Amino acid sequence: MNLATQKQTIEFDDKIVRQFMWASIGWGIIGMLVGVFIAAQLNFHQLNLAPWLSFGRLRPLHTNAVIFAFVGNMMFSGIYYSTQRLCKARMASDLLSKIHFWGWQAIIASAAVTLPLGFTRGQEYAELIWPINIAVALIWVVFAVNFFWTLARRNEPSLYVALWFYIATIITVAMLYIVNHLSIPTSWTHSYTIFAGVQNGLVQWWYGHNAVAFFLTTPILGIMYYFLPKAVERPVYSYRLSIVHFWSLVFIYIWAGPHHLLNTSLPKWLQMLGMFFSLMLWAPSWGGMLNGLLTLRGAWDKLRTDPVVKFFIAGVTFYGMSTFEGPLLSIRAVNALSHYSDWTIGHVHSGALGWNGLMAAGMFYWLTPRLYGTKLHSTSMANFHFWISLVGILLYVAAMWVSGIMQGLMLNSTNAAGTALTYPNFIETLTAIRPMMAFRIIGGSLYLVGMGLMLWNLWCTARRGKAVNETREVAVIQRGSVDNMGLKTTFLSDPVTYLFAGLFLLMGWIFLPKGADITALICSLAFAAIAVKKFAENHQRWSNWYDRLLENWLPFTVLTFIAVALGGLIQIVPTVMVNRAKNMEDRIQQVYTPLELTGRDIYVSEGCYNCHSQMIRTMLPDVLRYGDYSRMGESIYDHPFQWGSKRTGPDLAREGGKYPHSWHYNHMMEPRSTSVGSNMPAYPHLFTEKFDQKSLPSKIATMVKLGVPYPIMTDVEIKENAIKQGIEIVENLKNDKLVASPDTKIVALIAYLQKLGKYDTPEAEEKMRGAPGVPQLIPGPGNPDKQRPAESE
Repeated sequence: MNLATQKQTIEFDDKIVRQFMWASIGWGIIGMLVGVFIAAQLNFHQLNLAPWLSFGRLRPLHTNAVIFAFVGNMMFSGIYYSTQRLCKARMASDLLSKIHFWGWQAIIASAAVTLPLGFTRGQEYAELIWPINIAVALIWVVFAVNFFWTLARRNEPSLYVALWFYIATIITVAMLYIVNHLSIPTSWTHSYTIFAGVQNGLVQWWYGHNAVAFFLTTPILGIMYYFLPKAVERPVYSYRLSIVHFWSLVFIYIWAGPHHLLNTSLPKWLQMLGMFFSLMLWAPSWGGMLNGLLTLRGAWDKLRTDPVVKFFIAGVTFYGMSTFEGPLLSIRAVNALSHYSDWTIGHVHSGALGWNGLMAAGMFYWLTPRLYGTKLHSTSMANFHFWISLVGILLYVAAMWVSGIMQGLMLNSTNAAGTALTYPNFIETLTAIRPMMAFRIIGGSLYLVGMGLMLWNLWCTARRGKAVNETREVAVIQRGSVDNMGLKTTFLSDPVTYLFAGLFLLMGWIFLPKGADITALICSLAFAAIAVKKFAENHQRWSNWYDRLLENWLPFTVLTFIAVALGGLIQIVPTVMVNRAKNMEDRIQQVYTPLELTGRDIYVSEGCYNCHSQMIRTMLPDVLRYGDYSRMGESIYDHPFQWGSKRTGPDLAREGGKYPHSWHYNHMMEPRSTSVGSNMPAYPHLFTEKFDQKSLPSKIATMVKLGVPYPIMTDVEIKENAIKQGIEIVENLKNDKLVASPDTKIVALIAYLQKLGKYDTPEAEEKMRGAPGVPQLIPGPGNPDKQRPAESE
């Protein structure tokens, strides 16, 4: 059927592509420069020059700059360029494109200011404070409206593969970001997440892992499916494989988050579920990699001469390597070695710099000559950029592999009887890996030099040419000929019916009790067999349905959303009831006093969670080193949770009462005075800066809204409680001839550190809260184990 009625000449909006491209390169260099600097800080603690230049505050700036500024701007550049060509239509609104660009840069600039100042939510990849989060959501909506509006106005009937990945990115990132960032503000710069403890951990890594999946992977795969065939002048190797790749990836990826919490107090069924789906990711991920590599069939000679193809092929190879390593690290036995070590850092960087960074460079080298109507300034410089970047990232990743495995083996090593640690001093492991951390600096520096070379090469290319917008004559399609698929046709079809019936029964296998679970599994396998038989009998009918689906962006988007939302709902909803005091079996966390809560906020603000975990895993070496393993009930009042993801320092879950106040005082003033060989920065500003007393009532009130069992207290009582506990700590410090003021941050931080690991039993908690004639209690200002009536304040 001929859908064309007339032809028209359109001019693509390539200005927005250029803007995002230059922003990506600029922010990328800044983010990687910060990365090299903080890597150097791990070997040279003297480089922690000021509070706003400390490792704990700069590390979130580095991760956010690389993810959201470098890769984010690169992603938008590629999406805006390819979407207009694939839709044969200019972006629907130039105004929305401009709002998107300038809004996104304003968000990045705000993050660059607030994070070094210590304004953070304290969750990995989700550190930005709530006003910026709202801005992110609004700008993402602007981007989504512009994108889907363009799809609705397209002059190409069918949606090409790249557009599928863009659709999955837009709707999934919106879902992940909004849910994970649900918070209650206590001020313009501070809020508490509505989730706590184990549920917060699950939601955070449901978001954190899938931020990698749907911000750093799916949009770049879309870019791969568009730009790689363009660069090699060959069609995608297999269209059928791309279908399997897309749907299996978006469905499976969303389930894999719990593998970040293996061997922790996360319920065992969730750990196994995360591991199971992580292992399943091998198939679709490698299917996508092979589809990219095999697109080069008949054009491998270009790999020798064209730097663009070099970058693309190396990037796709790193994608395959990272997606092999990720499922490997999700196996519980391997994770016991790798988690909290530098191995994970190497894995993340092989994806961010190897996959995303090399793909970005290839795309920019391909785009710039076309965006400026000229030839690339220097092919030899581009080739040199490729090799120096490749050597740099390989050196970086290899150093982190060696460092991480060495660290994991040393920390987990015990004597033959399993009764004592081989290396009881944590700093021994840091000393052993220092050479590897030095190679990390060298590798990162080489990669940074390559980025600088690219900036110069592309800048010279742009100056040689002139900014141009491509014009093209396209056939205008009849609007009624596409986007006319109804709900009945979409959902009451064999592919969808068999899929959802099989999934429903598969969930029965996971959740139903013994006996019924086997029945559900057998039924799900039966449905799968019937579906295969139906497809074999009439595969053309299934194919026609899918071809029609691709001509209808809204049903396609709805099905994609269902595919990604199912995994999150099934994992997160059950933990809503699990993470409650009445459901805890043995231990319930003690509520923080106002001063301890203040100290916790200071701990988060300084970024201590970047180096210290608060989760003792259910493993013998962890227990021997840190104490009894952590229980789920010991963090139910933690907003946000602080289980951590990297141990550059020891775990702090049982820190309370382990050392006297004076030890913490000296440790924060000069860490080497208490821990010889430590690479921890000093925090002298905490001894002079006052904590914020005015915000305490608001913080306590917010905690009460979130279900923390504080008794009714006036604002004056809250402030007096904090100062009284501070005075007691100061008096204790005087015995060791140490001076401090009760309203300083160091006193609040000491109070918090001394509370870690304190808990009650469910019976004591119930008696304290509800027994007749027993007054409501809060932790007193002295020993965290003591309790006293609130009304006596």
